[in-house]
Amino acid sequence: MEVWALQIFNGISLSTILLLIALGLALSFGLMNVINLAHGEFIMIGAYTTYALQIAASALTGGPSSEVTFLIAIPLAFIVTGAVGFLVERSLIRFLYRRPLDTLLATWGVGLILQQLARSIFGAPNVQVVAPQWLSGGVALGSDLVLPMKRLFIILVVLVCLAGIYWYMYRSSEGRRMRAVMQNRDMASSLGVSTRRVDSLTFALGAGLAGIAGWALTLIGPIGPSLGTFYVVDAFIVVILGGLGQIPGTIMAAFIIGMLNTIFEFGTTAVVGKVLVFVMVILFLQWKPAGLMRLRTR
Repeated sequence: MEVWALQIFNGISLSTILLLIALGLALSFGLMNVINLAHGEFIMIGAYTTYALQIAASALTGGPSSEVTFLIAIPLAFIVTGAVGFLVERSLIRFLYRRPLDTLLATWGVGLILQQLARSIFGAPNVQVVAPQWLSGGVALGSDLVLPMKRLFIILVVLVCLAGIYWYMYRSSEGRRMRAVMQNRDMASSLGVSTRRVDSLTFALGAGLAGIAGWALTLIGPIGPSLGTFYVVDAFIVVILGGLGQIPGTIMAAFIIGMLNTIFEFGTTAVVGKVLVFVMVILFLQWKPAGLMRLRTR
């Protein structure tokens, strides 16, 4: 039972990381119909922002200073990655709306440029971010059941991000405008909503969430220029399964896919487990092409 409990916890931990990555895609894909293949590189930017902050802090203090800088890296990764996403939307994506195939090719090129830029600045080999001491160890719930503090902290950060997204979408004026554009772009524009401004802020918000996901992945293992490519495919599957632009559906889909991945990999291998998950998702979409949830309109 303790072994299965640990696998369930690992599945929840993986689900929260997938959710953080997929939320940004759900906003950009669901709102603007933009197939953003550079989303994985936004994850990489968030991870390297954490690494660069730690290196800079160590150089200034003359020793390891990960205790405080690791917490400061959370909002910094969001701001830096969000700013990069804002620039990409303003300089490139805004000219390709209503042309999803063109956005696919353009963002793929942006991703290659960002990867090469990371290799030029930080080098091709993977680097390691030093986690603070208070995140070492775990919470023992039994003789063979120890929940790592790192993964518990990631789950806590994701819950805070979800609360922030809920407040933004349902309690702020910008969030109401975003939901209005999601439901009916032409009607929202005719009523005075600046859809261009909403698109820019939404794309920046999605990129910022990917940056926080990159920060979280520094707790899992080494980071490198191709860090985000290992997660972006699963994130697209989460968005499609949950329903385009449906945040509750994205949350449900992230936990379903994360748990299935963990359970199947525990019983088989990583490759076979991922194939089984893909097959199940394809079969489900044959039954419900709109995903778990769809936009209700009158």
